[in-house]
Amino acid sequence: MEPISLTTDRLLLRPLAPADAPAVHTACQDPDIPRWTSVHSPYALADADDFVGRICVEGWRDDVLYNFGVFTRDTGDLVGSMGLVRLGQLPAPDHQAELGYWTAKEQRGKGYTVEAGRAVCGWAFAALGVERIEWYAEAGNEGSRAVALRLGFVMEGTIRSKIVQEGTRRDAWSGSLLPSDWGRQSATAYLPYGT
Repeated sequence: MEPISLTTDRLLLRPLAPADAPAVHTACQDPDIPRWTSVHSPYALADADDFVGRICVEGWRDDVLYNFGVFTRDTGDLVGSMGLVRLGQLPAPDHQAELGYWTAKEQRGKGYTVEAGRAVCGWAFAALGVERIEWYAEAGNEGSRAVALRLGFVMEGTIRSKIVQEGTRRDAWSGSLLPSDWGRQSATAYLPYGT
């Protein structure tokens, strides 16, 4: 897919560019980002260069990762990174994706990640035909869970041994967001269990 940009009242979501690598590198020095995400530690500038210059570019090109840098519209400061992963070549028969994100430490608590999440999920439903967006976070990641809940994700439980972090398997919380959770129609009918 050709990369796109999204805007909200306060944010610009756009593909990360090589010039963003220093800001991504700086943000990922916060120990909470590698603690709770797949970002490894130590995280060098070369890792950020590879992420913005290769991984993100290939993700859009190969339709497997649609990643956005999230920036404030007024100052252009990096808020974080958010994207749809595990796309499976949309439009796939199952029309599912996973939402992933991290937020720079100094940008937390301002509602930016929820605002960006609404834009990305809305785009996924409307433009990509996604019918189920999944969310996973290591059990105990209360910040990520709070964002998912504010977006309307329904918590589905704990998946044992789902995430490998620093060579150790860890349990993960899981949730999902359906178009109907936002009052939207889905191309595939949904019949809840027991009906």
